[in-house]
Amino acid sequence: MSRLTRRNVLGVGLTGAAALTLPAFLANSGNPAHASLLDDAPEDPFRDWFGIDESTIARVMAELMSGGADFADVYFQHTRSNSVRMEDGLISSASTNIDQGVGLRVVIGDQVGYAFTEDLTLDSMLGAARTAAAIAKGSNKSPSPQRFALGKTPSFYQATVPWDQVGIDAKLPLLFRVESITREMDPAIKKIGVSWSDSDERVMIADSTGRVVRDRRPMSRLGVMVTAEKGGKLQAHSSNLAGRRELGAYDENKLRQVAKEAVDRTMLLFDAKRPPAGEMAVVLAAGASGILLHEAIGHGMEADFNRKGTSIYSNMLGKEVAPKFVNIIDDGTQPFERGALNVDDEGNVTEKTYMVKDGVLTSYLHDKISAKHYGVKPTGSGRRESFRHVVMPRMRSTYMESGPHTPEEIIESVKNGIVAETFTNGQVQIGAGDFTFYIKNGWLIEDGKITAPIKDVNIIGNGPEALRNVTMVANDYKLDTGGWTCGKDGQSVPVSQGMPTVLVSKMTVGGVNG
Repeated sequence: MSRLTRRNVLGVGLTGAAALTLPAFLANSGNPAHASLLDDAPEDPFRDWFGIDESTIARVMAELMSGGADFADVYFQHTRSNSVRMEDGLISSASTNIDQGVGLRVVIGDQVGYAFTEDLTLDSMLGAARTAAAIAKGSNKSPSPQRFALGKTPSFYQATVPWDQVGIDAKLPLLFRVESITREMDPAIKKIGVSWSDSDERVMIADSTGRVVRDRRPMSRLGVMVTAEKGGKLQAHSSNLAGRRELGAYDENKLRQVAKEAVDRTMLLFDAKRPPAGEMAVVLAAGASGILLHEAIGHGMEADFNRKGTSIYSNMLGKEVAPKFVNIIDDGTQPFERGALNVDDEGNVTEKTYMVKDGVLTSYLHDKISAKHYGVKPTGSGRRESFRHVVMPRMRSTYMESGPHTPEEIIESVKNGIVAETFTNGQVQIGAGDFTFYIKNGWLIEDGKITAPIKDVNIIGNGPEALRNVTMVANDYKLDTGGWTCGKDGQSVPVSQGMPTVLVSKMTVGGVNG
């Protein structure tokens, strides 16, 4: 098979690329009786493709409730995802994947019976329902609903043209263009990798209160990886742009933004050195430093860890955990962001949740089970990786609000310290909040001035302690738009994160001794 280059792809009008990446088996949804996925998708694909109507849901729900239950729900999911990779102007891989199924849950107190099936036939769903009902049994004989009402949902990310209607002929020019922009930025660039992914996810949630909720969740991500050579040395870095965005969001400005970030981060590494080791002030740069806020602090505020007593915040509701100018939010309502949700995976409308308000811990993040335990309403934080997984409280978009200072004031206040700018690997102990993060790019601060770039730095500390040691928060809040994915108990979900420039008065920096 001949390799695809920019020249010959454009020469054949992209028809060869489309044929290469859309095998024949993708013409159907997996059931020959259903409409082609290459046609316009219906408003309710579960009804039109699989025949799942109100009577079907009622029969499955009755089976779920048959063993006695406080609550039950079913979570239907159909996802079509696409990916393309380019290496130095050549298409190295491309794929399309379809995943579909239903998860069925019975809740009795803190007990959860859960089962799933990829086969969306009535017999298979009834069998899975019997399995879930057998796992969690109770004496509550609540009647199963016979009628279901479709609930209204907000719209934080509706796509004008859904991804299942966008062909590869519309995507490849973006990859070639960003590769060209990147290569033109510096003659030291030797290798460029471009990655693309998009997905069109349809979910439908029905529960034992008679509620039905539907949501359509787009997602896309563009990544640029750069390797450069100077003086016989190689350095590499990357950047990416992600969100619940449609094709039109990737305009020339966005392509230049992601290319420039990747190149700037890479070239900076040639002049960077490791800083001195020891305890010092650490300035967390606006934007990507939100990873530390997410991992070292946000997880400790998810309600299941607190309900089980494993989080350090378990007995700290209503108590001061940070200076009064610190406000920490988890928000599912930011339009088109990766962590946005119209409804969570229990069908609850999402919200903007203040976890820390004026320095005081005011709320955990709740799913339905934890909310009942604490006697509060769910925060729209019940999430799951897919229909194969149980729901748990999860973050959506976690960030700190702007504060009263300026970035310049923060830098000027530091005699000896570092700026942490981009992060890669990290490890966190959820219970205690102890963390280690690896800084790929950063800066040295000496006598109130930024003096030199740094690299290959570990910062070591404790999340709750670092929060108490926040001494200044700038007015430059920035949401990072990278393709962040959060892992918890074997499940991965898309998230967003961000923060303003923040000064932590002391943290252990693993640099160079002596």
